[in-house]
Amino acid sequence: MSLLIKGGILMIPIGICSVISLAIIVERLVQIARVRRENETFLKGIRGRIRKGNLREAVEICKEYPQAPLAQIFLEALIHIELGEQRTQRAITEAGEREATRLERNIGALATIVGGAPLLGFLGTVIGMIAAFQRIEALGGNVDASVLAGGIWQALLTTAAGLTVAVPTFFAHNYIVSRVHSEIQVMEDHSRELMILLTTGEDRIRAAAP
Repeated sequence: MSLLIKGGILMIPIGICSVISLAIIVERLVQIARVRRENETFLKGIRGRIRKGNLREAVEICKEYPQAPLAQIFLEALIHIELGEQRTQRAITEAGEREATRLERNIGALATIVGGAPLLGFLGTVIGMIAAFQRIEALGGNVDASVLAGGIWQALLTTAAGLTVAVPTFFAHNYIVSRVHSEIQVMEDHSRELMILLTTGEDRIRAAAP
């Protein structure tokens, strides 16, 4: 706590960035894991119904999984299938884009923190260095090395704090982005398989990979 106080006023926004970053990381990881689980459960329940042509029953099953993005994509496809292949494909695409946006929510905030936290740290260091040299000037340059070093290391605290927040956030951001892209790819694959089934009757819908 004493180090945080010595770092100056800019330690406060850096601390806020750290709290926001941690909250987003935990929330996104939990959400992605839940989406994957919901999609897998949904696929197990929907496969036989579509293969046997029970589209009305399949629609009801889709409605039972409001938290499964894949269920919402399948639901749009089943609702629009009577309007033709092109309209069904467009409905799948639009639903997929909506669900992808939900998966990517708040990821941009992590990228902002990655770039912003070090900048806040550097600003704090510059302000601290200015204050340190102002003290040296006020003393007429009659200061020993320990006084100068003390002012410098205190000024560098904000840079260290900013980097401490930015570095783990950077790695977490990239990991979350890769997980999101993986889930989006899975949904795209299953959407193509559904379209083949609805247009040709060939069942390629498979269970999600473990």
